[in-house]
Amino acid sequence: MNLHLLRVFLTVVEQQGFSRAAEALFVSQSAVSKAVRELEHQLDLPLIERSGGDAKAVRGVRLTEHGRAVFEHARAIFALERIAIEDVRDRVELRQGRLRIGASTTIAGYWLPQRIGPFVRRHPGLAFELVVGNTEEVSRAVIDCAVDLGFVEGRVEDPRIESTLWRSEPLRLIAASGSALGARRRPSLEELARQTWLLREPGSGTRQVAESLFAVHAIVPSRVIEIGSNEAIARAVAAGAGIALLPETVIADLATMRRVRTIGFDGGDGDQDRALNRPLYRLELVNRPRAPALQAFLDADRED
Repeated sequence: MNLHLLRVFLTVVEQQGFSRAAEALFVSQSAVSKAVRELEHQLDLPLIERSGGDAKAVRGVRLTEHGRAVFEHARAIFALERIAIEDVRDRVELRQGRLRIGASTTIAGYWLPQRIGPFVRRHPGLAFELVVGNTEEVSRAVIDCAVDLGFVEGRVEDPRIESTLWRSEPLRLIAASGSALGARRRPSLEELARQTWLLREPGSGTRQVAESLFAVHAIVPSRVIEIGSNEAIARAVAAGAGIALLPETVIADLATMRRVRTIGFDGGDGDQDRALNRPLYRLELVNRPRAPALQAFLDADRED
């Protein structure tokens, strides 16, 4: 069924005449008449009752039984088209739609809230979802299109993902304030190796930085305990369970309350300063078009 011909037929019926339909469609009356006859030919059904066989002379269109059925179908089809157009327009103008962002735990808890708040207030019609996971989980969600955008703390090496440096984040080595190590300003690498280290699970960006630190300075911890939350690790350190390398934003409150203390260490060549800063990345699926809601979020983030 040719939808252009069907639209012409619908307009003829709604305008109750060929000349009015021609004016509404900005075409000639003969073109309208030809289109209706061609539709009847394609369907092999008479749609309009004609007097004397001259379609141009029809005034006040009378439909055959077949014509009434086709007219109802046409109304339904083009009503759906109007709904689709309105829906797309609303999405382009951000009156509705959905934005899904994936983020690793520290970014979700400390970096994104101040960006999400103004954005959702500015666009109250948008559905917004923040999916939290570790770096590996977020990168998988980007690949699977389960999220529109990802923010992670660790390296992602996958040709399907476009990884863009978003910002840098300082990390701090911390110990309980009342511990012997916490009283030292700069313990040796040997002393650090004798400690119990509290680490995130494999796949976490924070875990990647800690393991990189171990490799660079040949630190082999005497004991490792895995905990799946930076906040839980920080509180465990404050309780004397061990030491940890954590984002500065995570330990700021505990450091202010003097429950934990940041400590340096003797790396010998200054590399420790670089090791204690990590890049944060923005992830997008290669060649995936940006929806208007995603572009608006990126524009707002760029302005900040």
